[in-house]
Amino acid sequence: LFLSFKTDVTMSVLHVVQARLAYVAAEGELKQPFKDELPTRQAQLSTLQDTEEFDVLVVGGGATGSGCALDAVTRNLKTALVERNDFSSGTSSRSTKLIHGGVRYLQKAIMKLDYEQYMMVKEALHERSNLLDIAPHLSAPLPIMLPVYKWWQLPYYWAGIKMYDLVAGGQCLKSSYVLSKNKALELFPMLKKDKLVGAIVYYDGQHNDARMNLAIALTAARHGAAIANYTEVVHLLKKTDAGTGKEKVCGARCRDVITGNEFDVRAKCVINATGPFTDSLRKMDDGKNTNICQPSAGVHIVIPGYYSPDNMGLLDPATSDGRVIFFLPWEKMTIAGTTDTPTDITAHPIPREEDINFILNEVRNYLSPDVEVRRGDVLAAWSGIRPLVTDPNSKDTQSICRNHIVNVSDSGLVTIAGGKWTTYRSMAEETLDAAVAAHRLGGGPSKTVGLVLEGGQDWSPTLYIRLVQDYGLENEVAQHLAATYGGKAFDVAKMARVTGKRWPIVGNRLVSEFPYIESEVRYAVKEYACTAIDVIARRTRLGFLNVQAADEALPRIVDIMGKMLDWSDKKRTCNLSSLPWFFLYLEMGYRSRSEQLTGTTEITLDTQELCLIDRYTNRFHKFDKDSKGFITTVDVQRVLQNISVQIDENALHEILNEVDLNKNGQVELNEFLQLMSAVKKGQVSDSRLAILMKTAEESLDLRGPVTVDRSGGGV
Repeated sequence: LFLSFKTDVTMSVLHVVQARLAYVAAEGELKQPFKDELPTRQAQLSTLQDTEEFDVLVVGGGATGSGCALDAVTRNLKTALVERNDFSSGTSSRSTKLIHGGVRYLQKAIMKLDYEQYMMVKEALHERSNLLDIAPHLSAPLPIMLPVYKWWQLPYYWAGIKMYDLVAGGQCLKSSYVLSKNKALELFPMLKKDKLVGAIVYYDGQHNDARMNLAIALTAARHGAAIANYTEVVHLLKKTDAGTGKEKVCGARCRDVITGNEFDVRAKCVINATGPFTDSLRKMDDGKNTNICQPSAGVHIVIPGYYSPDNMGLLDPATSDGRVIFFLPWEKMTIAGTTDTPTDITAHPIPREEDINFILNEVRNYLSPDVEVRRGDVLAAWSGIRPLVTDPNSKDTQSICRNHIVNVSDSGLVTIAGGKWTTYRSMAEETLDAAVAAHRLGGGPSKTVGLVLEGGQDWSPTLYIRLVQDYGLENEVAQHLAATYGGKAFDVAKMARVTGKRWPIVGNRLVSEFPYIESEVRYAVKEYACTAIDVIARRTRLGFLNVQAADEALPRIVDIMGKMLDWSDKKRTCNLSSLPWFFLYLEMGYRSRSEQLTGTTEITLDTQELCLIDRYTNRFHKFDKDSKGFITTVDVQRVLQNISVQIDENALHEILNEVDLNKNGQVELNEFLQLMSAVKKGQVSDSRLAILMKTAEESLDLRGPVTVDRSGGGV
């Protein structure tokens, strides 16, 4: 194992050179039939139906499936891809957002002298470097701090992290370094000071996972792949091989989920890249196949950005139950996770309250006591299913494969399963190599090393300045567009409408505290967005950052999409109610807000705080002048007029609706007291109604009018 390190450093430098040469060669050879304009979804469906036979049909539009489609089409193979939901709607959009080799895997490789695990880390570090090169707008190096609280751990962790740098070789992002206690606290002031002896900082990559997945799929489409989301496989098509007499997979019967229309897609080779649903397609091929997927749920939470520095992550290498927890800045928020628990396979995984609280407790262990970690500060929470697999070719079918597996069935179905986000490209290359060999497809070697993804070609770190100067966009909005769309940001800016203000000139925001603008919804339709959830979850990341803000943006998103896609009233209602309810309320943790208020019917204030009930009751009665026992928007508006504060009526309805647990259009005294009890315990933070009524009470007590700031809106 150790003898290979010196050779690996030399080889890493060689890989960098080869990647650059591969990029030049790829750009020179490959054609982009749709370089200027992507075909519409309907045009893609027509291609799927009208093409006599594809070389490759990929089932699954996650990172691996999209990677397979890109690898295939750039080998000049006639390629199709179908995804039953939206691109990146599953695990690929619910990751820790890291592009990494895996520090903990390297530790295991060294401690157990495990060469296979070592090679897995080495491959991932090579792919990390490549991914940062081919999508510079969507990814960047991120320093991650490992705090040390025992002196003996300092040299131990330092040696391990330095080995991580060494394995990366010439593809090391930046060299790791040691920090003193004072310097560590200077860079990460929220860190717990007691017993801290120092810290080690190393570098990994970070990316916008759903947008990265989409960029891979769109790049495949620009090179001529026929791709369609919301297109599910009903069953596999088979024919009898004349030479062997055996049945061979020759395509799939597909259904357009939106219209219900069914059609056949014929292909020489079908690739199963369905992640957690791997076994479903394998059993379509052969009902006798045993399950190889061992699903594991990983929960993440998003909390406000003030919990971490803007550009420094944190790694907890040994949690209370032996897991690893990351604590990272992401999209100006803080993401924390992940858990690792067995789960059932479902298209709609839901974060468990016990997992959310586990993460919060681990965060508390590393942050200063001055920082109160509140359950109510959780702005969003989600669960992703990691598809761990057993190798069907192994005698020990119960043994979990630590990497990925590529399997070709007797009928010719090629299955790629397992692996990790970072290695999607090499997994796709290995899969296509197997497919080409098994089905004699031709097409030559892979050309995806160094192949720049959608938006990366014309990106530069200063691109956002041109957006500000040329279009009159806000600086924050311009930076967001450049970091999301790269060189395609100009196309989004051109679609932006005039604001009617002195500044910004164009770019109406969907919600005031996030830089997402209305033209992104219009552009999302060009990127094959079919529902409002596609926009808030994967074209923008609003649903993953703040579910309340996403809920508030929905009416405008539905209005824009409805006009562009000619939605019926029924379709508009579905996108405003049932779809968002399931996604935001269940999958993204919105239900937790209601649960924090309704977990008990009693007002649970400490004995010493019972006097607060009188204060809160008096506050309530200042609004309920008629002693009805409840307040409505009319009552609140009357008080606000007395203190010269104006709030839009629709916004006021939203504020009361957050607390109106029985949804009868009014807030009863008991509901208000439950809210204040939850606020006091930290289960709910920044409640707009609580802040509004407190501010109004102070103003009525002759303190003068105080501006009500918009709340963050925890779940």
